Amino acid sequence: MSNLFTPVQLGAVALDNRVLMAPLTRSRADAGHIPSELMVEHYAQRASAGLIIAEATMVMEHGSAFVNEPGIYSDAQVEAWQKVTEAVHAKGGKIFLQLWHGGRACHPDLNGGRVPVAPSAIAITNDEVHTPEGKKAYTVPRALEDAEIPAIVEGFAQAARKAKRAGFDGVEVHGANGYLLDQFLRDGSNQRQGPYGGSIENRARLLLEVLDAVTGVWGADRVGVRLSPLNSFNSMKDSDPAGLSAWLAKRLNDFDLAYLHLMRSDFLGEQQGDVVNPVRQHYRGKLILNMGYNAEESSEVIAAEQADAIAFGVPFIANPDLVERLKQSAELNEPDPSTFYTPGAAGYTDYPTLQSA
Repeated sequence: MSNLFTPVQLGAVALDNRVLMAPLTRSRADAGHIPSELMVEHYAQRASAGLIIAEATMVMEHGSAFVNEPGIYSDAQVEAWQKVTEAVHAKGGKIFLQLWHGGRACHPDLNGGRVPVAPSAIAITNDEVHTPEGKKAYTVPRALEDAEIPAIVEGFAQAARKAKRAGFDGVEVHGANGYLLDQFLRDGSNQRQGPYGGSIENRARLLLEVLDAVTGVWGADRVGVRLSPLNSFNSMKDSDPAGLSAWLAKRLNDFDLAYLHLMRSDFLGEQQGDVVNPVRQHYRGKLILNMGYNAEESSEVIAAEQADAIAFGVPFIANPDLVERLKQSAELNEPDPSTFYTPGAAGYTDYPTLQSA
């Protein structure tokens, strides 16, 4: 019977275990959104994960939603990411890159004064953005013209090509957490008319076009996609998250992706519902679940064939050897949230392993 520690095949990629490292923005890139040497060490420390899904990475210039997040649009960024992938591979690990556009979560102060873009001119209101001058309110974005959307799709395709050059094992398209592709998917943020608004089919058009482009670069068996139909982070809502989930699950079968990565709940606890069962009912490919799983529940879910792997986020921040700790039922290190987005090694590369403790 399968459990967390048995091998699994995700598309073309064979994993040693089903404990996946979820993508985690940590703001440790250097100027120019170039991955740092600290990032090389951080990811190499966590290479025992069945698969590392590296953090949300800008596919295009002027798409920054955080201070010092990485990009994959310049040659310097590609060269820096190569050091990360080489270090992970040297330890026997596998690593995908999460391709991302922030949409309305971007801020002019992070992008040379440029107004962010979105499906509709609706601002994020339930949070503030970190800028070099401190936290500020999000600005009202500019609604993308239909004619501008092909350039967004090409941005993802170009990023996919550069991720391949950087030595990744595959890529994950970020369609979750209130960033651009998710903004188009959900009707709370997408109130436009025309081919990219209105019906679920129209709202999903951009995500599907991006997947067409990215799988054209990599082959579908090295591409995953992440969805979060219930998550209200970044002021996100949908009038029918279960219906949206079921529609997407059915439509994504057409791609034969490496996996679908589903966030089962809401960071903020504002929206309740079941999106796992509608997806599991309709999606025939490999399913990764995420948010709040412990080792016991994870193994039960995998044994019941409700999922093929579980992605762990915060536990991997504080436990570079999380796989071994879960296997031994060992105590976990407690993460320090005050260091999640701060520069430097503290709270990033200095957590002890079982061997070093």
